[in-house]
Amino acid sequence: MTPMSSILPLWSRHQAAQWPKGVGPHEGELMTLDTVISGCVTFYLEERRLDEPRVTMLGECLTDLVALLPDLSDEAEDYFGRLHALGQMLLATRADA
Repeated sequence: MTPMSSILPLWSRHQAAQWPKGVGPHEGELMTLDTVISGCVTFYLEERRLDEPRVTMLGECLTDLVALLPDLSDEAEDYFGRLHALGQMLLATRADA
């Protein structure tokens, strides 16, 4: 299975999902993380690669996201868990290169 074939179905699910309820007091930060990580996915799907600045930024975003996951409702945890998985898949493409 290629990285693209793993990322595309999860990305489609994420794009179709509504913004979750129960994000708590970190909604602004979570919106930013969602935007940045999603931007990295979009860049990867268009360019078939991630450049070094995006790799660095993505790693930092995933670290921030992991710190916020325990405070989320189940619905929000599902949404942001999927986002985290997408980010991890993108970083894994670097290891495969």
